[in-house]
Amino acid sequence: MDEPLRDGRTLVVQLRDRIADLIRDEKLAPGDKLPTEAQLTARFHISRPALREALKLLEQDGIIYVEHGRGRFVSAMSAVQVERPITVFESVTDMTRHYGYRTTNKVLSISEEQANPDVAEALKLPEGERVIRLERLRLQDEEPILYCIDYVPRAIVTARLYDIDWSGSLLAILDEYRQRPRMSSAKVTAVMLPEDVVERNDLAGFGPALLITETCYNGAGEPVIYAIDYHRGSHFSFSLVRK
Repeated sequence: MDEPLRDGRTLVVQLRDRIADLIRDEKLAPGDKLPTEAQLTARFHISRPALREALKLLEQDGIIYVEHGRGRFVSAMSAVQVERPITVFESVTDMTRHYGYRTTNKVLSISEEQANPDVAEALKLPEGERVIRLERLRLQDEEPILYCIDYVPRAIVTARLYDIDWSGSLLAILDEYRQRPRMSSAKVTAVMLPEDVVERNDLAGFGPALLITETCYNGAGEPVIYAIDYHRGSHFSFSLVRK
């Protein structure tokens, strides 16, 4: 019998991941029937409403499908394994941990400024609205592997900038204001770091990068972060599934 779910993620997301693990660990093949709701609630010590929400997530991800009157079945998508799906929304800290890194953050600058047109458009802000601009490096064993710029609407964070520890998790900071991101839209391009960034921060050895520009949304669908992240190409790769 499995242990109760206890970690920091929401119960529904934990349960979705545990059921996906069950499919893999028990080597269920495409077309195999999933255990019944009664069996899964007993196994994971969870309520039936939470279970159904987790099953909905798996169905949305294409891992299982429903045949009404017959039950839930494992789909062909479950056989496709990708190491780091780029469609997963997670914090940069969690993402780097998946790669086996234990990064430290170095704050290069923190400021309040007027949103430029690109930032204002991404965050759906009126012209002249103020934003917080956070510039950081992520270091692995003192070696820079990520250069990040984040923009947050100033109206969200009511504290004085110097009263906040910006070296920690930005998602955790926004969580304090009930604005934690829940999803995002992103674009990926292969680039070099801008020359002014290289010169200003002594990053001549950074090399090619995967630039991910991402707008993150809270639970109400409102944009709360516009992120510009340069992932060092020698340290990161992402996978995708096409269907």
